[in-house]
Amino acid sequence: MAFAIKAEVSDLRPKTFALTAQKTMYGGKHIAEGDTVFVFASENEGGQGLVARGVVISAEAIARKRGITRQTPRVSVTIRRTALAKRPLGRSELKHFTEWNDGQPGTELNFKFYRQATNKIAGISDEAAAFLDEFF
Repeated sequence: MAFAIKAEVSDLRPKTFALTAQKTMYGGKHIAEGDTVFVFASENEGGQGLVARGVVISAEAIARKRGITRQTPRVSVTIRRTALAKRPLGRSELKHFTEWNDGQPGTELNFKFYRQATNKIAGISDEAAAFLDEFF
């Protein structure tokens, strides 16, 4: 399974991204060493959308805090960059994919990352991963 992460990314060209205590949704808590991950620099944090593809070199679940009933699982990940995006893909490029049940990979990404705009790690389909590969 492939994953995508939308996070605050200030430096777009490091060899590795170390992202601490990231929220997970849509199966994102299952991210593990060796998985392919697509990195989006969060527009909420001044980023530009898709910036890199990489491989997870470490993933560690963060323990839940006691006494809090509803908690979003969090994971810290380190990603080795394998490619930089050659074309833009972010909120403005995905905003027209709004027919939530049309099965298009762009719609899946818009739904998972921009319908609820919080930063997160999300599992993505093989079709969405193939769609994202076209940007490298």
